[in-house]
Amino acid sequence: MGAQPHLARLRLHFLLSAIDACRLGGAAASGRLSPPASCELLDLGCGEGWFAAEAASAGAEVLAADVGREPLRRAALLHPHLRLVQIDPCAPLPFEDASFHIVWASEVIEHVPDTASWLSEVRRVLRPSGKLLITTPAHEPLALLRGALMPSAFAREFDPRSDHLRFYNRRSLRALLAEFRFTEVSISTACGLWGARAIMLASARRQRF
Repeated sequence: MGAQPHLARLRLHFLLSAIDACRLGGAAASGRLSPPASCELLDLGCGEGWFAAEAASAGAEVLAADVGREPLRRAALLHPHLRLVQIDPCAPLPFEDASFHIVWASEVIEHVPDTASWLSEVRRVLRPSGKLLITTPAHEPLALLRGALMPSAFAREFDPRSDHLRFYNRRSLRALLAEFRFTEVSISTACGLWGARAIMLASARRQRF
């Protein structure tokens, strides 16, 4: 309990950069030079709340949500200041339209059974021009080649006991986001030590209309 997530600092830098841009951009749009504007952020699939707590410390107004009761119980113990809500994976998100400037979904989309419904709901709760931030395992050609040549690597990546339901590369993720009317899609791939699982860091904006 309380351990840092995989590639935590890399993912956190990605998140905090978006929060800074959101707050400073909101302040500029309102004609204020300081302090930065508020930034409403939904951590969708928050787990134990590590990223949600860091986002709140950076000045975001955070709502942390997860489908699991136990992760939320641990999050409440570790971060009692967080606003936490349990969501039903088979129901629409229990939030009003255009509620958030940012939806942060880190290591979540690969677990989603109904990707189309999930992305539609994410788009609904984002404000016009709001930003979706996704991190997910990368399945680029080199990783697939390694799996083809090394049975042990294949077994790790495609373990039938894993709860990963979807497998993405940059091309497929970009096409998916574009299909659901997200624009300014940017995707990079990163990893830690040699041999560590690579992840994609993806950002996209909801179209204004």
